[in-house]
Amino acid sequence: MSLRSLSIASVGAIAFALPALAETTYPLRLANCGAQTTINAEPRGTVTVGQAATEILYSLGLGDKVLGTSLWFTDVLPEFAEMNSGVARLADNDPSFESILAKRPDLVTAQYEGHIGPQGIVATREQFTDLEIPVYTLPADCIGKDNSTGVDGTRLDLYKMDSIYQSITELARIFNVSERGEALVSELKAREAAAIDKAAGLDLPEGTSAVFWFSSAEMDIDPYVAGQGGAPAYMMNALGLDNVIESNEEWPTVSWESIARANPSVIVAARMDRRRYFADDIEQKLKFLKTDPVASQMDAVRNNRIVILDAHGMDPSIRNVAALEALADALAGFDLK
Repeated sequence: MSLRSLSIASVGAIAFALPALAETTYPLRLANCGAQTTINAEPRGTVTVGQAATEILYSLGLGDKVLGTSLWFTDVLPEFAEMNSGVARLADNDPSFESILAKRPDLVTAQYEGHIGPQGIVATREQFTDLEIPVYTLPADCIGKDNSTGVDGTRLDLYKMDSIYQSITELARIFNVSERGEALVSELKAREAAAIDKAAGLDLPEGTSAVFWFSSAEMDIDPYVAGQGGAPAYMMNALGLDNVIESNEEWPTVSWESIARANPSVIVAARMDRRRYFADDIEQKLKFLKTDPVASQMDAVRNNRIVILDAHGMDPSIRNVAALEALADALAGFDLK
């Protein structure tokens, strides 16, 4: 089911079946990423810094509230293409503080604390609140995570979809559409459970493992792969796969020699539209895996057990559910006995 049909048809049906939720009372005060966010009235408009935040708002039917977007990894979900075409894109990557202010938002919605936070690339939270513009950061980037350790941060606890469900519920409250939020969460939870059940039915052998390759700064140096705590680690844990990467960093660099020694059963490679690095191109990733003298000898490559997933599905986002479904489907097609 597409998120478009989810947000329009399924969400509407589920919302009709759920008991009516109280309208939001303002001022609304929320504990958010170690700070207090106060929303004095229903926001007339928001600027988003991060694709995950943008697509949550679109899924809640709040596209008309989005004044500008930034920080994109790939194209918007197809069901929101028309909606997104009418929204100003302030930057493909990091927007300027001034470009956000120029849109006169009542709220700034951020995906990463690294962009708007204590050492924010774009600004600090205080720079916005001093101008009476509240900031809401997706809890998925803060719960069980230490963002003081670097750009990507370090996971202290395993990421769970609950933090995305919290983001949906709180954004729905902020914009006074709580019923839509409850309906969206209910549908996503059902899909998540079905994907986990499908993988459980495969009865994978003990020790079946995987590595998630996001990108590489250069093709011939250590790749950025998923550590033990982020969204890919959650997927592997949920579907019964061991993560061959032991680091708790979100996206550590690990040598291909080390990965080859671990010999993962499955390789998951990110596909994206971003071209910050040469290895962002999925075709270059596949070429490397099949021609590199070390990587090409791994069982996953020799037996074509390579799964291509949307890159944004590897970051905490509503796309994690679709990525979980795609990975479960791929595992069902591999001979892993």
